[in-house]
Amino acid sequence: MQDRQKGLLLIVATALLWSSGGIGIKAVEDAPLKVTFYRSLFAAIALFLLFGPKVWARRTWKSTPAFATAIISYSACLTTFVVATKWTTAANAIFLQYAGVVWVLLLAPIVIGEVMRKHDVIAIAVALAGMALFFVGKFEARGMSGNLMALLSSVFFAGLILALRFENRAAQSAITWGNLVLAAVLLPFVAGDLRLSMKSFLVLLFLGLFQIGLAYVLFVRALKHVTATQASLTGMIEPVANPIWVFLFVGERPSLYAVGGALVVMAAIGWHSVAATPAADMPPPD
Repeated sequence: MQDRQKGLLLIVATALLWSSGGIGIKAVEDAPLKVTFYRSLFAAIALFLLFGPKVWARRTWKSTPAFATAIISYSACLTTFVVATKWTTAANAIFLQYAGVVWVLLLAPIVIGEVMRKHDVIAIAVALAGMALFFVGKFEARGMSGNLMALLSSVFFAGLILALRFENRAAQSAITWGNLVLAAVLLPFVAGDLRLSMKSFLVLLFLGLFQIGLAYVLFVRALKHVTATQASLTGMIEPVANPIWVFLFVGERPSLYAVGGALVVMAAIGWHSVAATPAADMPPPD
């Protein structure tokens, strides 16, 4: 039980760090691929330093479909989310990306053998309803291409969670190499203009070191103690926290709908955390 509580707390900390991504991406004028390149480059450097030589060791990574899926899903998730945030509102992007929770719920029994329980279905349904209430008045029709990109990001987000849960022992290497591979793939597309203003440099450095680097260190540790469904559900704190950062840094006040939606989501998370199966009863990760 204590391990599960530790895992849930790590997911909460991860979600709070992730939630700073929207305001950071919106704060810079640089193109989406350039933002993604520098964010992943800084994250790769941080993760190689944090995880140390073990990410280079052959025993920490495997030539398996799950490991390859983790790297591909991670790279695609980061790229599509940045593009979506640039093309549509930050609220639209984060809300649609979290449709990935539904994909996790539906696919976890098939992919990693996690049993689907009644309280999983109820909690996710309530949380999604709360999120819909949270974004009343903000889920706009404009930016349809950005909305579709965010929905695509949700598929990769689900693939990442499931792959990391399946190959948890190789998760550190998958995330670290995923950032390096993404930066390398994007380099030819941004090589013509690598200049950054001081503001962009500082914002992207923060996003790379903390919003991705430190956040995924905590996330990988958390997945040792919680199920994929618990991780994705508790991670819904991210879209709740996002407008709070906007309020603190920009001064935009959340609506009463947003406050009500936040309370519904938090209630669903709290109820699920109490009702969920302890980590000891989970299928053992690879």
